[in-house]
Amino acid sequence: MSGRMEESRGPSRGRRGTVARDATREADAMGGITAGSVKANGLEFGYLEAGPQDGPLVLCLHGFPDSAHTWRHLLPALAAAGHRAVAPFLRGYAPTSVPPDGAYQGGALAADAVALHEALGGADDAVVIGHDWGAFAAYGAAAAAPERWRRAVALAVPPMPVLGTTFLDYEQLKRSFYIFLFQTPLAEMALDEAFVAGLWRDWSPPGTDHAEDVGHAMDCLGTPERRAAAIGYYRAMLDPSRRVERFAAEEEAVAAVGTRPVLYLHGADDGCLGADAVAPGGDLGRVLAALPDGSQAALVPGGGHFLQLDRPDEVNRRILAWLAA
Repeated sequence: MSGRMEESRGPSRGRRGTVARDATREADAMGGITAGSVKANGLEFGYLEAGPQDGPLVLCLHGFPDSAHTWRHLLPALAAAGHRAVAPFLRGYAPTSVPPDGAYQGGALAADAVALHEALGGADDAVVIGHDWGAFAAYGAAAAAPERWRRAVALAVPPMPVLGTTFLDYEQLKRSFYIFLFQTPLAEMALDEAFVAGLWRDWSPPGTDHAEDVGHAMDCLGTPERRAAAIGYYRAMLDPSRRVERFAAEEEAVAAVGTRPVLYLHGADDGCLGADAVAPGGDLGRVLAALPDGSQAALVPGGGHFLQLDRPDEVNRRILAWLAA
């Protein structure tokens, strides 16, 4: 695995703060994982959690069309390593609140991550991990509030300078049809269970069964209001008029090169954002050039867009090694 190995030093470890939250945790069917809720950034976030309450916080952020259940393999592994692993449902995804101001830009997601760090009592040894839209949040949170995070991990969506160039590729434009569909009035009618199942099928290695995750996604997007929220992420992505000004600083941070080192992982068989567009010829040099010093990047063989589910052992191994370094 290649990378720039001169790692920047993080701030000294501080004493973990008192958890300020209104949370009720229920036993979840998945071993060792509990469910709860917490207020942050003006919203009520539902979350899944594993690990000791006094362990270093690891915030795991999902993407589209997905849910916090996408981390069901990673959460127990992080817990076994002594971390407090928390996977919130993103804004607008049930059971988390729909934001009344309709803010869905990347900066709002980054602000949510910072607010969740505060609400969950995180210290300066916390780590933020993001997949897909969660990757936007991870980049932005780490750059906007580096004093809160020791390291970051991003999956399936490269840094903004690289992501922007992928849309100049014809094959990638075809894969990204849904982004442009979501700019139209047809979006709300199109986003049903069959459409979500089709995306999971197209974005995953052939023969992969992700019916369980399609079900989890539809639990989050089961009402018109929730589906409009998920579509709102993509409309804010391409339409600056939909961005809320109070998240302007975090919006800039999403595209900035921060100071906290990032581990970037991309599925070699990603059918959403092709590895050929992100890493032509398997070369991740462009990705590393857009990340802070000390960052690393790797392609995960056999991994699709949801590589944390397609190749959980490999992804878990890489992330745990990154956190232990």
